[in-house]
Amino acid sequence: MAIDTAQTLRGALAGAVAAGVWAAQQPLDKRVFGIDYDDTELLGKLVTRRTVPARLVGTAIHLANGALFGAVYANVAPRLPLPSWARGPAAALAENFGTWPLAAVSDRVHPAREDLPALAGNRAALAQATWRHLIFGVVLGELERRLNTPSDAEVPSYEHVISSNGHGSLEHAVRSP
Repeated sequence: MAIDTAQTLRGALAGAVAAGVWAAQQPLDKRVFGIDYDDTELLGKLVTRRTVPARLVGTAIHLANGALFGAVYANVAPRLPLPSWARGPAAALAENFGTWPLAAVSDRVHPAREDLPALAGNRAALAQATWRHLIFGVVLGELERRLNTPSDAEVPSYEHVISSNGHGSLEHAVRSP
């Protein structure tokens, strides 16, 4: 599989932006889900225990993680057997559920585990992480698609599967292939 450097860099940019959106909305979802779980704090407190530097360092690590994920995604997404709108969310949710069991490890070995909420077995924290990954995936998928679609390529249209009432097209659902 050949790696296109420009495509990879655009994917990294999309991933960093998506991670920024994730981090920016965390204060809201902490209130909605009722848990003080903050990914930037979790990452930052791996390096420093002071709150302000931890959030800054954690945000930098979080953006770098998003960029790395986006770079890989940009090279893998075109090969996924899914419609373009579903690729980003599917990849992000797969990563969420694939890595969530590591929360138990974090609860036991994180250097600041006393200052952080316990995540393992916490359904609200899992729901919150799932929400965050869904947001990340939607932003990543759409931004990466827009950045990496060649200007002369036809942009996919999904109008054939929807109707004006927003519930789908009956003709598309019953049409034989």
